[in-house]
Amino acid sequence: MRRACVIGWPVEHSRSPLIHRYWLKHYGIDGDYVKEAVRPEELARFLGSLGARGYAGANVTLPHKEAALRAAESADEAAMAIGAANTLWFDPDGTLHASNTDAYGFMTNLEAEAPDWNAGRRPVMLLGAGGAARAILHGLLAAGVSRILLANRTRDRAEDLAEAFGEAVEMVDWADRNRALQGCGLLVNATSLGMTGKEALDVDLAALPNDAVVADIVYSPLETDLLAAARARGNRVVDGLGMLLHQAVPGFERWFGVRPEVTPELRAHVAASLGAT
Repeated sequence: MRRACVIGWPVEHSRSPLIHRYWLKHYGIDGDYVKEAVRPEELARFLGSLGARGYAGANVTLPHKEAALRAAESADEAAMAIGAANTLWFDPDGTLHASNTDAYGFMTNLEAEAPDWNAGRRPVMLLGAGGAARAILHGLLAAGVSRILLANRTRDRAEDLAEAFGEAVEMVDWADRNRALQGCGLLVNATSLGMTGKEALDVDLAALPNDAVVADIVYSPLETDLLAAARARGNRVVDGLGMLLHQAVPGFERWFGVRPEVTPELRAHVAASLGAT
């Protein structure tokens, strides 16, 4: 039996087992996928014994993504550009490889839900400067976006991120975030604001064109206040669940040898765990 896991601290909130166990059953694969709660000070030792524990690889969630990249023996271009790893696997000789599939997950979901999101080549507004924002910046730039406006409540973090990704990324003061939406073709919330149990996201969409797309990486709740406000004014919306589902695809293929599909049935299965339909 091939096994994989998700590593985090805490890890109980993770929906990854729902996704991977669904695929294991759907494709008739003799395998399992479990949660492993690993303290930060224990991560290096845990990863050093990952193969001996019977795992073909792992997903990595907070707060371990940067440390997982450092622990891997090789890393792909996405992991290096983003500076963090969320997917680990062994090749036949036992080498531990690292990837980051968050950019893939976000962009694949965006293309599926709003295929013409970049048709007008308009600027993109990105809220946030954490790990998710880094991944989304990488994905957007790889897709050919020429101007990204980046706003974050902590100015220094936004400035550092803009500098790291080059001249296509322009830092915008958090106080100016609403005005900066004018002329944008895509707004992305890459913060945890608006998540269940977190502070609300305060954004006024009045300046955003009505034909712009609004995406939120938050998936609990599935319909965030941002998406509800955007939908009410006629904007197309892309929720965060699709990103979660699509980012899981490459890891499953690495561990279990089958490239799985993200289907409406899988989405409904995971959405049900969120109390959504």
